[in-house]
Amino acid sequence: MIHAQYSIDPSVRFQWPTQEPFLFCVHHLDNYPKMHAHFGPNPALLKGRNMGQDFEGKDGFRMYHGEVVPGFPVHPHRGFETVTIVRKGYVDHADSMQAAGRYGEGDVQWMTAGAGVQHSEMFPLLKRDEENPVELFQIWLNLPKKSKMVKPHFTMFWSEKLPRWKSADGKASVDVICGELEGVKSLNPPPDSWAAEKTNDVQILLIKIQPGGEVNLPGESDGAKRTLYFFAGEQLSLQARGGEALAVSPKTATELDAKIALQLTSDPASQGLVEILVLQSKPIGEPVAQYGPFVMNTREEIVSTVQDYQNTQFGGWNWPSPDPVHGEVIERFARYPDGRLEKP
Repeated sequence: MIHAQYSIDPSVRFQWPTQEPFLFCVHHLDNYPKMHAHFGPNPALLKGRNMGQDFEGKDGFRMYHGEVVPGFPVHPHRGFETVTIVRKGYVDHADSMQAAGRYGEGDVQWMTAGAGVQHSEMFPLLKRDEENPVELFQIWLNLPKKSKMVKPHFTMFWSEKLPRWKSADGKASVDVICGELEGVKSLNPPPDSWAAEKTNDVQILLIKIQPGGEVNLPGESDGAKRTLYFFAGEQLSLQARGGEALAVSPKTATELDAKIALQLTSDPASQGLVEILVLQSKPIGEPVAQYGPFVMNTREEIVSTVQDYQNTQFGGWNWPSPDPVHGEVIERFARYPDGRLEKP
């Protein structure tokens, strides 16, 4: 039943293992302090850090590539998509399409880089009188060759509108970010996404199970691969139809065939919530050539991408800084390239 298992303990592995067409998956969990000034921590807390490359987790948080505000200042992408699930805190988005947004507290941003986009993802500390924890997942989903050079696109799945399945006994719930579960269908992925074609069986699920609860994952998908990331909780068992229950260790990624129906159960005697991220899809089955934030099919296409970026900057960067933050008001919004403003 199980193809492979990997540790996802952050002290051992920062980036989680993925199966094609997922290129990358990471779980950011940072306990940022109170806002000091300019939406960042007290500069005294930043001494001794490798600023600009701060991934060590000192004092319970990382600055990543940020110098004042934590996060990821302007950087390019081409040839794939990012799916960013923000469970706590906020992300400020800005890009070379002149789109912008602030999202968090359960929101999901899905961005198709396509032919090329620059964007920044900053984690502003917005509260002066209390700590500013940030928790998010970022997932990279490859694009097939036919879609690698499509026009960039981004959309928001606001938390209030995100489809959720709940068990009858109230002991389990699932955020259906992509795909379908027990008749609960996700919002529509971007039009050029690999996930937009239903036959590709793409699923992105966030599962919560209380002690004694269970979730059943269907097994009709032939050819798709499924990875379960058991990232929080103490005890989880997997049971295929007609098989024996298998205990899964905490902080473990488990790879399986999606054609196997599974029952996920939390022991009634366990303490606290079990949480699992599920990534599932049929593979694209094309060659992958990757150079940092560029993902194409051949080395020649990577060389061409680097040249394109050097010549065009993928539309340039018209923001006043490489790490823009959208003010002190704690308000979620998205401003799209056509100027349309959207709020939850």
